[in-house]
Parts: sequence; C-alpha cells; structure tokens
Amino acid sequence: MREKIISLLKKQISEDVMPVVSVAENKVFGHYTTNIAFRLGKLRGKNPRDVVEDLAKEIKKEKLFERVEVAGGGFLNFWISQKTLAKELTEILNKKDLYGKKKLPKGKKKKIQIEFISANPTGPLTLANGRGGFLGDAIANVLESAGHNVEREYYVNDAGNQVRTFGLSLIACAGIIPFEENFYKGEYVKEWAEKNVKTVKKLKDDPEKLGATAAKDFLKLIKIAVEKKAGIKFDRYTSEKLDVHDKKYIEKTLKLFSELGVSYEQDGALWLRTTDYGDDKDRVLITSEKTPTYFLADAGHYLETKKRGFDGKILILGPDHYGYVSRIQAAAKIVGLENSDVIITQAVRLLSGGKEAKMSKRKGVFVTFGELVEDVSADAARFFFLMISPDTHMDFDIDLAKERSLKNPVFYAQYAHVRALSIIKKARVKKGKIDLSLLDTKEDINLILKLSEFPEILEDSSSDYAIHRITRYILELSKTFHNFYEVERVSGVSDELARARLELVSASAIVIKNALDVLGVGSPKKM
Repeated sequence: MREKIISLLKKQISEDVMPVVSVAENKVFGHYTTNIAFRLGKLRGKNPRDVVEDLAKEIKKEKLFERVEVAGGGFLNFWISQKTLAKELTEILNKKDLYGKKKLPKGKKKKIQIEFISANPTGPLTLANGRGGFLGDAIANVLESAGHNVEREYYVNDAGNQVRTFGLSLIACAGIIPFEENFYKGEYVKEWAEKNVKTVKKLKDDPEKLGATAAKDFLKLIKIAVEKKAGIKFDRYTSEKLDVHDKKYIEKTLKLFSELGVSYEQDGALWLRTTDYGDDKDRVLITSEKTPTYFLADAGHYLETKKRGFDGKILILGPDHYGYVSRIQAAAKIVGLENSDVIITQAVRLLSGGKEAKMSKRKGVFVTFGELVEDVSADAARFFFLMISPDTHMDFDIDLAKERSLKNPVFYAQYAHVRALSIIKKARVKKGKIDLSLLDTKEDINLILKLSEFPEILEDSSSDYAIHRITRYILELSKTFHNFYEVERVSGVSDELARARLELVSASAIVIKNALDVLGVGSPKKM
C-alpha cells in the first residue's frame, strides 16, 4: 500500500526527492500520511501549504483513495478506499504463506552471510550469546523473505592462544600445574577435567591439542543448545583451524594486504593501515614476537567469506566488542566485502519476583542460555529477546515469560492465531458469493489496514535489521484482531456478511502466522 502511494507521489514530483510515507498514528488524520511538501517547499522556494495543495489536486483523482486531505502547514493525509482494501485482502487470501515475501530479479538478489553467536567452544552459551543467536536467525529469515540468499554461520574459534589456554586450564584443574589468573575458571571446566582425567594426563604436554579435544565436546553441547533447544539451524560451522588456517587464508590475506600496500612494518611488528578505512588507529597483524593476532585470523575469515562468493556479511557481537567494530569494518573493506555490517547486542539481566536472578539451579554460577530456554520455552525466550532493540539493555522477566495468560506477550500473539483458527473451525457459513465491500465497520477496516502493513514492516526490517519492529507489529495486529473479535461477529449476521467476515478472519490467521514464522516463533493451532 505504501509503495503504491509513493509511486503516485513520484509521478507528481519533478525533483529527485524520495517521498516518505508513513502509517498515520491517529486514524483521524488518515490511514497514511506524508510531509513531502515541507521538503519540496524548500527546494521550490514556496510555502509547503501551497505545494501540498497542488499535489492533493492530482492525487485526489486516483481510485486508490476514498479521500485525500491537506492538514496543518503541509501534511498530506490519505484514506484508502474500501475497494482497495478489499483487493489487498484478496491478495492475502490468494498468496497465503507467500504474502509479504518478495521475489527479486537476479541482479538485485544478494548472497549474504550472517555470522552470529560464534562463542568460543570453551563453555556453555551465555544469555548474551542467546540474544545474538535469536537476532541473527530472525534477520536471516527477514532477508530470505526479501528475496536474498542467506547463510547462517557459526564461526568456531578452534585455533590459537585461547585453545591452548583452555587446555592449560584443564591441566590445572587436574592439579598437574598451578592455576593462573588468565585460565578459564568456570565449574564446567573442572567438571570436564574430572570426567576426562585419562585424556588430560595423556595430553598434559600438548595443551593446544587437549584444548581442541575438549572444545569439540563443548561444541556438541552448544549445538544441542542452539539447534535442539532454541531451534536455530546453522547452515555452516566454519572452523578457524580447518577453513582459515589450513586453507592458507592467513598467508593469502597477508599477500593481499602487501599487494594493496596497506600493510607495513614498524617496531618489529607488521601493521595494517586501518586508519585509511575509518579506524581510530592502525592495527597489528603480527606482533614483534612474530605471533599472528586474532585480528589477522578474523581478516582471513572475511577474505574466505568473500572468496566463497558472498556480496555482504552481517556480524553480530556481544556487548564487550564495541572496540572491535571499526577495525573489522576496515578489514572488510580492504578484502572487498564493502556491504558489511556489525551489530552489537547489549547485556541481559534476568528478573524473577521483581528481583535480579543470578544463580543457576544446576551450578550456582550463572544461568546459561540453554537453561533459560528449557525453563521458559524456546518461543517465549525468542519473542522476549526480539522485543527489545539489540542496542538497548534488557530485563528478561522469567515469571512473565512462563505465565500462560494474555499478560505474556508471546501468549497474547499466539492466542490471536488460535482464536482465528477456532472461529474458522466453528463457523457455520453457507456457501455463496463473497462480497468484501460489506466489511465497512471501524473494526473491519482497522483490521484490514493492519494486515496490509505486513509487507511494509518486512521491507523496512530487511533494510535496517530492526527485528523489534516485527514483534511490535505482531502485538499491534493481535490487539487489533482481539478488538475485532470482541465487537464484530461471524455468526448471527447475514450470510453475505458472515462469508466476508470469515475471509477477514482467515486473512488474519495467515498474516499472524507469517509474522510469527519470520521471527521463528511457533503458531500453535490450540492452547
């Protein structure tokens, strides 16, 4: 609907200006509105009110609208005609699960990699890992709905100093060497060491191999948490050792940097001129002790991604990675991944009984992502995490997430879907001609308008990755549907109106399910 309005406005504008059309918050001021006249007024040196009056004269001729009005100092407000709304409703009913999705021509379809979670396989996943996990999965769904090819990637840091340190930590837990400050201290490390005493003793002289051996076990547990418990399916687990180091991407990256003239030696170390690409300082690739940095391996990973034919990459990182953004974005530009984005998620605080909940039932240290999902359900955990913008600290109310009432946002949304299916199942409507123009009450029209916003919501979210916009939309749509249910009836009205109302309920079930599917949240048939 919004695209149609924008297209009509562009026909009336000679300037190279993209009209911004938005849903009117108050239906008193129309279904859609634009302030394009203010921008055109500046360009034309005219009063915005005069500009918008000229626009309104032409736009009013279009059959898309019931009426078009000028408001304030230059706002143009649109009321969509009932006939247009009926067409949109028919489109929903015809397209079903494809409603809202796009098919892009070859030239516009992109191959995009989304890297998320990517936690070191040295322990269980944290809540911050889980927040990024659900976000990455939902962004992938949105981009797929927009017509792009997407790969969900988990990058496994199974090489380098952290693996060796992990091995040393296990040896220390076995009492073979003293425990040092930089060792991994979690209870899970001690548990693995105690369970695998023979392995620890056998590999005590090769801490890197021991660390890699334990990491494989922890990666299996991570896969159980993300795939079986949380329902996140990765397309690829990329191994730093096998896919970057063993395939010589460290050497290939160094060669590329040298050929481009962006690396240099100073103080015995090799540096990358990241300041030429927006970073606040140049970064070390190889230290004066001739040790490759984590940054070099990550740059090699980006080059490997580029060589596999990706047009762009989205990297989702936790709250302690702000300082890493500018350098990895610089590396992305240098290796040719210009379409690169980094999203930082903020910390999560658990609340129970109105107080912060820190303790894990099992280990008394911290609540893992897997434990939370088991406790509140994957649907609740996913919906709650996705309700809040990732750049905002969030409080996760465990009690609310477990509550089976309309106070619980995910229950409220899923119940709207169940309620729609229940109406369809119980309806006893005689077959006959369907006249959607009979849907003319305030609740009918508000519901159709809200349903028709779904493609716009998806399009916006595919551009800025603001997944919380979709959860907000689902809750608004659910509220609109519940309001419709309380006021209007499918039974107890004329056969003609009953048939039309049943179509509207069917369309509601379709869109609610489509929206929940994009989030990766289930749409149950009964509750």
